[in-house]
This record gives sequence, C-alpha cells and structure tokens, in this order.
Amino acid sequence: MNIEIISGSPRTESITKRIALFLDKEFKNKCDHNIGLIDLSNWNLGLLQEVFKTVDTTPDKFKPLAERIFAADAFVLVTPEYNGSYSPALKNLFDHFPKQSRKVFGIVTASTGALGGARSSQQMLLFVPALFGITSPYLLITPHVDKKFDENGNLLDLAFQSAISTFKQEFLYLAESVHKTKN
Repeated sequence: MNIEIISGSPRTESITKRIALFLDKEFKNKCDHNIGLIDLSNWNLGLLQEVFKTVDTTPDKFKPLAERIFAADAFVLVTPEYNGSYSPALKNLFDHFPKQSRKVFGIVTASTGALGGARSSQQMLLFVPALFGITSPYLLITPHVDKKFDENGNLLDLAFQSAISTFKQEFLYLAESVHKTKN
C-alpha cells in the first residue's frame, strides 16, 4: 500500500513540517507500507488552471508529483491552522487532481497555540468527503507543536507518543481494511 504524508504548509521554515517529518520516520520504522512525504514548500502549483486528469496529461514539471498522488492508496494530511481553516496550499494541491474516491485520509493539525489547530480539523472533516475520501475518525490535534517536535522532526514531548500511536494504529487499520476491499 502507498501512503503519502502531505506537509501542507508552503512555508520553507514551517513549524508544522516538524510533525510531518516525525510521522514519515514513524510510519517507515513501524509498518511495511511504502511511505512518502510530499512537502508543499517544494511544489509551486500556482492557482488552479486545469485538473491533472492523468499523469500523461500533467505538465512535465508536475509529473513526479502526479505519479505519487495517483499511486497513493491513502494520505496523511498535516496542516497548520490558517485563519481557522487548513492550509490553502493543501486545498490547491487536491484541486489540481480528480476526486480521491475510496482513499483513506488521516487528519493531523498543528499550531504553536493551545488549540493545536482544532478549528482547522473541523474544516478538514468537510474537505475530505468533498474529495470522496474516507476520513480516519481519530484525529491528531497537536497543540504547542514547536515544543513537541524539534526542527528535525524529533519528538521532544514523550507524553505525546500515546496520541501519535493511537492515531497511527487507527489510520492504518482503516487504510488497510479499505485497501483489502479494493483489491
């Protein structure tokens, strides 16, 4: 199964990227699936002009990205909170592709504040079904992300490991179950 973790901030110095880096290592070390990390700060998609319907019809500079999106069986969306919602760059990414029917999505939000992106998680719960995706019911809300992870994605707050483990377990259970029924 192919799982893509999407680091949803377009900022090169994104604090939210810390949790995406951690999750990338965590999934790679503790499951046998193909795990990838798509960092939106590396892709300047621009505003939507046309939907990339296939890899072949995608502009050359975005073909590597399109190959990964089309091949993904599941996604972990990691987003900061932008004005009470998720990252516009994250929405723009998925606007460039067809619906993600029958793909499982894990939702991870993060902020330096005490709410951890809770408001953006609620917006994500509306976004995923609009993509025809299936949302894993256990969300990973990450308050004080700057104190929980260092800039290299290492966990600083070991008490947070329990929440991460539950998120990962529930996401994988659903993604593996859906993947089995599709094959």
